[in-house]
Amino acid sequence: MPPRPRPLTSDTVPLTPLPPQPYPESTRMSKTKSDHDSFPDRDLYSGLIRLHVLHHAAEEPIFGLGMIEELARHGYRISPGSLYPLLHNLEQKGYLRSRELRNGKSLRRVYHATAQGRKALKAATHQVRELFHELIEGR
Repeated sequence: MPPRPRPLTSDTVPLTPLPPQPYPESTRMSKTKSDHDSFPDRDLYSGLIRLHVLHHAAEEPIFGLGMIEELARHGYRISPGSLYPLLHNLEQKGYLRSRELRNGKSLRRVYHATAQGRKALKAATHQVRELFHELIEGR
């Protein structure tokens, strides 16, 4: 019987650091390790993306692909694998409500802001305004 191979660990596999990479042109919300290494501040943007989603859901019903395209127009690259869990999380917390709409043979899940979501958005708008004044206007 041949010997069993040793498990792959940092002792058996040499780890070489990747060369530093410049920040991407747009903020990508992927959760892969290589993306996280190349854009370590992505966690700072996740709250902004949630507010952006909530803002649009308060204006009109939204759906996943439409939000991915909308966020891309603002420089965020977010995959369906990141956006859909975000939408489900906002729904579980009571900020969004969803329903399925039939479009021909296909179903589309559409989200809209709840009263709780609108209230949270209003409070966040005040906080974002204060932060904007501090960051941009130096107040």
